Amino acid sequence: MRGSATDPKATAGHRRARRTAGAVASAALLLPLLGAAPSGTAPQASSAQLQRAFATAAADYHVPQSVLLAVSYLQSRWDAHAGAPSVSGGYGPMHLTDARTAIAEAPHHSEGTEDARGDSSRAALLPVALVPENSELPARLKTLTKAAELTGLSAEQLRTDAAANVEGGAALLAAAQQGLGEPLSDDAADWYGAVARFSGADDSATAATYANDVYDVIHEGEERFTDAGQQVALAAQPEVSPDTAQLRRAGLRTASADDTECPESVACEWVPAPYEEFGEGDYGNHDLGDRPASQSIKYIVIHDTEGTWDGVLKLVQDPTYVSWNYTLRSTDGHIAQHVKAKDVAWHAGNWYINAKSIGLEHEGFLASPDAWYTEEMYQASARLVKYLSMKYAIPLDRQHIIGHDNVPGPTTSTIPGMHTDPGPYWDWQHYFTLLGHPFHRTTKPAGGLVTVLPDFDKNQPVYTGCVTKDEPCAAHGSSEVRLYSQPDETSPLIKDIGLYPKGDASTIGVNDVASRVSTGQRYAVAGHDGDWTAIWYLGQKAWFKNPKKQPTAVNASGLVVTPKDGLKEIPVYGRAYPEKEAYPTGVPVQSVSPLPYKLLEGQRYAVGDKVPGEYFYAPTFDTAPHKVVIGTDMYYEIQFGHRVAFVRAADVKVLPSHS
Repeated sequence: MRGSATDPKATAGHRRARRTAGAVASAALLLPLLGAAPSGTAPQASSAQLQRAFATAAADYHVPQSVLLAVSYLQSRWDAHAGAPSVSGGYGPMHLTDARTAIAEAPHHSEGTEDARGDSSRAALLPVALVPENSELPARLKTLTKAAELTGLSAEQLRTDAAANVEGGAALLAAAQQGLGEPLSDDAADWYGAVARFSGADDSATAATYANDVYDVIHEGEERFTDAGQQVALAAQPEVSPDTAQLRRAGLRTASADDTECPESVACEWVPAPYEEFGEGDYGNHDLGDRPASQSIKYIVIHDTEGTWDGVLKLVQDPTYVSWNYTLRSTDGHIAQHVKAKDVAWHAGNWYINAKSIGLEHEGFLASPDAWYTEEMYQASARLVKYLSMKYAIPLDRQHIIGHDNVPGPTTSTIPGMHTDPGPYWDWQHYFTLLGHPFHRTTKPAGGLVTVLPDFDKNQPVYTGCVTKDEPCAAHGSSEVRLYSQPDETSPLIKDIGLYPKGDASTIGVNDVASRVSTGQRYAVAGHDGDWTAIWYLGQKAWFKNPKKQPTAVNASGLVVTPKDGLKEIPVYGRAYPEKEAYPTGVPVQSVSPLPYKLLEGQRYAVGDKVPGEYFYAPTFDTAPHKVVIGTDMYYEIQFGHRVAFVRAADVKVLPSHS
């Protein structure tokens, strides 16, 4: 069909009359790959149904099937998510966006009162981000409407029916190809410009990065079982050589990458956060520093933005707001850098963590009723994190690559207000696989530790409150595992006295992190009972179901801390601040205030790092008095609950976990 000028708006009847022959012919190209299911994945009835939908849509709209499959893989990895939207309002395997529908009733994903700066030396900044009107949303967040116009299918069909969604994506690609004046060719090499336009990017660098990623999928091939048990495969076609010159005719802007600290493998532009005074000695929205010369960078914190790209960029350019280092766009993986790594952004709600970290915000909001992230965003984020990890010697593990939901409250009073993004639907195992450090068993016999590692798609604990308070969220794969007070799912959930100081019970709310652990986190084993494993968690023995047939954790070994001999209990801290003797004249001594938890005699907790007490004094716009105070008192970072915590080295002894 090379050179065909078939109208992608052909009638539904005409399209469906052509389907049978086209589907059979196209599906035949993929038969060699449709063999046994991947290990650990059970096929379901009609497991090739989605594969046939790709073949049919490709034939109907004269889009090469390899292009359609590769674009869909970069959007969703072919998952349909039962018709639920992504964090940026995208639906189905093609991630057709209808953001206004997705966020119409969605609440702010965390209702806490967290001060992003996390330091009492200045007042908290807590502005409210408003849900945008449909007219304010960019075209890239409204592609489903365009697909409905092209196909004649209803918006509801495109949102909930995977085959219809694939048809909508094919129609958009064909329209993009014709919009560039290119023929509806059957040669995948001829579709580079259309793929770039499909990304929704408004700049040539991002569009090119997206298109290159799509063609990498075509070159290397992919196959997997989707979240609905559908077997989909794309045979490798390394010989395809795309016509990259088409991009010059796409009419996209040139975004400047000058001044950015990004790897060459991503599209990145400089959108600076302001360092400005705005009256009465107040200033924003970050602090100038000299990292890593003045203080090391230990952490990368993963956030979601709780708003759309355009709105969030306005916020980070507001000196009265807060800041972070990078924002990543959902639909095309585009990255904007706002704060240099040498400077300290205000993002994590804990000043110690802020001073030691780089913050990455991923475009998203807790859309109703789901919260999945595009593959292109995962890949762009992983490339950036690998680059930062290498540049600043940050270990690629869950003790140093943490979610905002893993950042501890710096003091007792701040714990209830700490944020909980990116939430239980962020796929940590997939993310670390992209980082080149997948989680796995590290010791065959019991090594005294476990690494939390549920099968993301099969692990579907019930959460409530995604849309309506106390109402169940849609069933969805999760990175998190629930904890109980006894080896019994009818027993009470583990309590968190910091989060619920009045003794209230933990809940299964989507933002309640009191009684759950997350993929990649390591905990010391406290016992076994049949299919159940106990760990030490927040000073308690906490149980989770861990059956051999579908384990939710694997054996690990490493270092643990426990109270020194003779100590019945020791304090736990949310920040590693220096001893008072370390502070020079003119720098106020910061309280080393313990959290309400205790690490008790006989309990063990996995060690993440050993660090000196450290405080970055930066209370004024004038940087002259700024100073990094480093003490001699040492701390161990530990995995204490869902969030990390710190204990003084003087209070503990360090042991191998298997001892």
